[in-house]
Amino acid sequence: MSWVDVRGSRIRYHASGAPDAPPVVLLHGIGRSLEDWAPQHSRLDDAYRVISVDMPGFGLSRRLPEPVTLGSLAGGVWATLDALGETRPIHLMGNSLGGAVSMRMLTADPDRVRTLTLVNSAGFGREVTFAMRLLAVPGLGRPLLGRIRPRIARRAERSIFADRSLVTDERVATAVRIARQPDFAAVYLEIARELGGFRGIAGPWRSELLARVARTPKPTLIVWGERDLILPAAHLAAARAALPHARAHLFPGTGHMPQLERPAEFAALARAQLARAH
Repeated sequence: MSWVDVRGSRIRYHASGAPDAPPVVLLHGIGRSLEDWAPQHSRLDDAYRVISVDMPGFGLSRRLPEPVTLGSLAGGVWATLDALGETRPIHLMGNSLGGAVSMRMLTADPDRVRTLTLVNSAGFGREVTFAMRLLAVPGLGRPLLGRIRPRIARRAERSIFADRSLVTDERVATAVRIARQPDFAAVYLEIARELGGFRGIAGPWRSELLARVARTPKPTLIVWGERDLILPAAHLAAARAALPHARAHLFPGTGHMPQLERPAEFAALARAQLARAH
């Protein structure tokens, strides 16, 4: 892993592949880290420069000195790429919150995005896991996020995967380490409360963002896991309606992170998607 200074904050990233190969940028979900994309590096970096990023304030990256919003996260990722000297148009992939950030990056600077791949992405429906809605209750969020121990982390990991064998001690230890970072709770709550509340994910920002994405069509792939307990697979139909130019794929028997749970199948779809821009 490597680090880069962005506006006075240390941002963690992992890059693999030839520096002059077409760039692919991978973004994780809320409270998560670049480890969620680990299997895709070796499956893509023979032909691409693959860059996964701990978004500002998440993973082991420090937050930027501004409120945490979709816009500030998108700007933080763009600034990270600038700091890495990567100013070419990118292939952008985002999981969960990372999908919403990816869409925000596209609308902010469409000339810098070649293709868009959205993986169980936030932004297509109100429904979200009860655990996320509970964090929006005043007075509950910070204490809950401050008490993430191995047992609680393991339970959270189990909600992500349909295949429970992926809930490894290593993944649980990584989740606990991330939860102990100084910015974790504050950043998590700031973005969670912007996205919605106890009733679920708010509608206004979703409608506005999706309308802007639809007006800026890029080659787009939307994938979902059929057994997602975080953002239900029913959102895939809403995504297809909102972005009729996109291709779609449903992974059977798969949870919230197909890129981890079905790495080879996901990579095959991703490579076909990337080739559409050539």
